[in-house]
Amino acid sequence: MVSNLSGFPNLIRSTLSNLSGVTVFSLQPVLLGISVGIGLVLLLLKGILLTQSVGLIVAGGILLAWRSHHAAFRDRLTGLPNRALFMRQLECSVRQTNQYKQDGFAVLFLDLDRFKSVNKKLGSKNGNRLLVKIADRLKTGIGCQDLLARVGGNEFAILLREAQFTDQASWAAHHLQVQLNLPFEIDAHEVCLTTSIGIALSSTGYVWSDDLLRDAQTAMYHAKSLGRARYALFQPSMRVQAVTLLQIETDLRRAVERQELRLHYQPLVSLQTGKIAGFEALARWQHPKHGLISPAEFIPIAEDSGLITSVGYWAMLQACQQLRTWQQQFPADPPMVISVNLSSRQFAQPNLINQVECVLAETGLDAQTLKLEITESMVMEDIEAAIATLGQIKALNVRLGIDDFGTGYSSLSHLYRFPADTLKVDQSFVSRIGLDEENNEIVRAIVTLAHNLGMTVIAEGIETQEQLAMLRSLDCEYGQGYLFSEPLSHEAAATLIATSPCW
Repeated sequence: MVSNLSGFPNLIRSTLSNLSGVTVFSLQPVLLGISVGIGLVLLLLKGILLTQSVGLIVAGGILLAWRSHHAAFRDRLTGLPNRALFMRQLECSVRQTNQYKQDGFAVLFLDLDRFKSVNKKLGSKNGNRLLVKIADRLKTGIGCQDLLARVGGNEFAILLREAQFTDQASWAAHHLQVQLNLPFEIDAHEVCLTTSIGIALSSTGYVWSDDLLRDAQTAMYHAKSLGRARYALFQPSMRVQAVTLLQIETDLRRAVERQELRLHYQPLVSLQTGKIAGFEALARWQHPKHGLISPAEFIPIAEDSGLITSVGYWAMLQACQQLRTWQQQFPADPPMVISVNLSSRQFAQPNLINQVECVLAETGLDAQTLKLEITESMVMEDIEAAIATLGQIKALNVRLGIDDFGTGYSSLSHLYRFPADTLKVDQSFVSRIGLDEENNEIVRAIVTLAHNLGMTVIAEGIETQEQLAMLRSLDCEYGQGYLFSEPLSHEAAATLIATSPCW
């Protein structure tokens, strides 16, 4: 009997060694193991001979139960703990901290910025490979006592068990961002990412683990609203802000049908003639309770919620209809133009060209008098795809402009490939004209670069006569700013056109 069973303990030991990585057991696998063990002891005591095959069946049953348990708490792609396991561990930490007055801890919630566009560029297979590399890098960036989990498509959570204070959690978040900012190599291509991180400390006093993770996620969204690629520590005011943003998103869904959205128009002035050459259309939202909401507040919400596609189409259609009306009322040679800003999501949508064609057909506007403006950072997200889209827009005879030049991620080696008609100097440079000689040289260099590439230049944010004089001396073709006019309603803009001002 003993000889027949001599290999069985080693077999069981080998099988159970697979459980060495277990962090949390559920009750069913534990009871199963106990029951099997008791059964084996009883069989041995009664002198029943067990064959090796029976041992294999029993061991296989244990392993099968473990694998089922493991799959329920692990992310299949990265092998990391999933949200269910993370919440179990977080619940234990909250309970122990409250019951036994143990030292506090922190939770980090990480979201990979613009991962969808990266995933689209790489393809889903390479996107998954990138996620695995990200998970591996995150594992090396935390302590052995900490817990890293994948809790969403491109979202991770980290339980920092020994981070009691703000500076400890902040240092950890900064360290992880530095690590993730280093390039990843996928199929011999370098991929660069940024990460937004939210931090919640247990010292704030939590009873439920769900609240702790929710607040870390809320802080992450706050970090994104500040411009992404940063971290933020949760504050109770953020919870109120999150509820407000949710309500604004709900209201925004109805704003178009309720005709609450408005377009204001800021004059585009020819610096050679001093006359109005056109307008830039700027979206405003006349909220029934909150009053006039600027695009800086609601456009990011529209972007994140996907509403920007419908809002953007509405803005393009309205602007073109209004310009067509002005062209008929106030004929000029050359005719006035209208500039419409495209968001990154609009620019990336597959039916953008069809939308532009439909707007031109419906309004009867000459395509040459419509200019679509994009920011340089939008182009740099996927240069080849952006150049292809820009080429399709140019094929419609629509003008193209690069907005906020010098503030994003532009690469001068690619700029000559963009079929743009205008380059807009950001107001941060214009506002410092005359105050800083180095800044003056930067403006001069941008104007020279644009002219060498066959583009005209627009300076935005002109507020003083000194700024205007220098820009004219640099042969900058167009300008916008409060020196000429603030953004106006369509009625006020029509009145301004009728007065035929000259600056």
